[in-house]
Amino acid sequence: MTIFFITENENKVREVQRILPDVQPIALELDEIQGLDPLRIIAAKLRQATEQRDGEFFVEDSSLYLDCQNGFPGPLIKWLLQAVGHTGIVELVQKYGSSHATVKTVIGYSDRKDIHFFVGELHGQIVPARGKEGFGWDPIFQPDGFQKTIGEMAPEEKARISMRSKALQALKKHLELGSMKKE
Repeated sequence: MTIFFITENENKVREVQRILPDVQPIALELDEIQGLDPLRIIAAKLRQATEQRDGEFFVEDSSLYLDCQNGFPGPLIKWLLQAVGHTGIVELVQKYGSSHATVKTVIGYSDRKDIHFFVGELHGQIVPARGKEGFGWDPIFQPDGFQKTIGEMAPEEKARISMRSKALQALKKHLELGSMKKE
């Protein structure tokens, strides 16, 4: 059975298909509830998707959690980036004296009966923007143990360490175990 990845983001599709090449992207008109709990946001989207059409689906939420803001903005990062951009986020962490952050991807997968969640995270620092690779906060996030931002990494290097890759590997393992049980 085909598994559909609910997104219109071509960057995310490329990253997903490196690990799960048979996944098909699909654009569905879904309401996105706003909040700080990515599990709740994802579950709501998956329930809507299964009401709209047949198939197995997954959706992901990638969030940025700033230590100096007690984890804010989390899933609301899109809106913070839109409002203040990379420079505004860098200025925020400088003002509050802690540049430590965690980036996290949560994937929700619906097999039409249950929703399963898979999480990948990466710790690092918010730094002034460097690099043209990637998207979102990639140019301002420097993972711990690295001298460059995600925005400075080639796609292959990012794929080896990213939070999305970690969550996708967990989903892949789940899918492989499920297919072995069916045989």
